[in-house]
Amino acid sequence: MSIELYEMNIEDYDEIYQLWENSEHIGLSEADSHFGISKFLERNPGMSYVAWDGDKLIGAALCGQDGRRGYIHHLMVHPDYRRQGIGRSLVGRCMYSLTRIGIQKCHLFIFEDNEAGTAFWESLGWTPRVELTMMSHFLDE
Repeated sequence: MSIELYEMNIEDYDEIYQLWENSEHIGLSEADSHFGISKFLERNPGMSYVAWDGDKLIGAALCGQDGRRGYIHHLMVHPDYRRQGIGRSLVGRCMYSLTRIGIQKCHLFIFEDNEAGTAFWESLGWTPRVELTMMSHFLDE
């Protein structure tokens, strides 16, 4: 087994989406369409990464920034490949890409019932922000 990490490329969208779609802890929406991810990658070049085992996509992390803060979305490692440091490596690449451009803080969103995900992020030194409430509004309504 030889795991390779690469910058995310929109040409791999179908495999990436399928990986995300197979997770009960990733909420997908229209923003995750080919068009939406393509725009995200164009706006945030060199920040999102994928992991491959030969010709099989086994991990992905979507990362971007707003000029002040970084954000990691949809970190996913195929269940057969977990606990091997792949998620940690994907996060490390994302964090390096943010620090390289001067971003000093990164946020992520995680479903409240995702205990394994919360444990993973806490093992990397992330802290839950219980004093915040996320609010959303659809702009096309």
